[in-house]
Amino acid sequence: MIQQVENPIVELHDITVTYHKKPVLWDIDLSLPAGAIIGIIGPNGAGKSTMIKAIMNLVELSSGYVKIFDKTLNQVRSRVSYVPQKESVDWDFPASVLDVVLMGRYGKLGLFARPRKADKEVSMECLRQVDMEGYANRQISQLSGGQQQRVFLARALAQEADLYFMDEPFSGVDAATERAIVELMKTMSKQGKTVVVVHHDLQSAREYFDWAVLLNLRLIASGPAHEVMTNALLQETYGGKLTLLAEVGDLLTKKEFPSREKD
Repeated sequence: MIQQVENPIVELHDITVTYHKKPVLWDIDLSLPAGAIIGIIGPNGAGKSTMIKAIMNLVELSSGYVKIFDKTLNQVRSRVSYVPQKESVDWDFPASVLDVVLMGRYGKLGLFARPRKADKEVSMECLRQVDMEGYANRQISQLSGGQQQRVFLARALAQEADLYFMDEPFSGVDAATERAIVELMKTMSKQGKTVVVVHHDLQSAREYFDWAVLLNLRLIASGPAHEVMTNALLQETYGGKLTLLAEVGDLLTKKEFPSREKD
């Protein structure tokens, strides 16, 4: 099931990406709806992060092209925000929490311009949204993994974009941070923003996402999450790895046990 979207916010046309002549994404043709929380789901090595990097022009395409808001990325870069995996960031870089969030404002400043009072106010408000305003002067290296992820989200919010890409934002964070991120994504969606998330936890995917993209080198399915996340399509995505996961999905669907612990 691959559902095409009218007036899509993102379009991938016949995208193929290869590393050392080995394909990691193969002939992806995809459109994504505006205003939705979208999960990119699949096993390790399926090309999930590569898909986001291809959209953000961070990896070279072997074929195909990408359109965002019906334009090229360079034409709309200020409207697009990217939150990379935590593991790809040098957390020893000597910067305060507020400095990191202010980086999200640079796209709105002129060349060599310094952040204004208004930029600092926006950045502090973004820290408040992720419950990190009390850490504004703390060095980023002194924070826990969950706190660092919250700061990275605040930096993305400070950019005031319309489209957000988040690569495994729940990886290595505590349950409270995960809930905070989910609530933030829901708020962003209500404001008309689109959030695209690389995600690996099937138990929470049905709960978190409006739209799901199932990926394993090639596109398996794309559509409303409740229609796409079926046992048959998940089996096709995960292959033999899904036996236990499918059983868990069945139990979750029947609500025979809760999907996550409640405090």
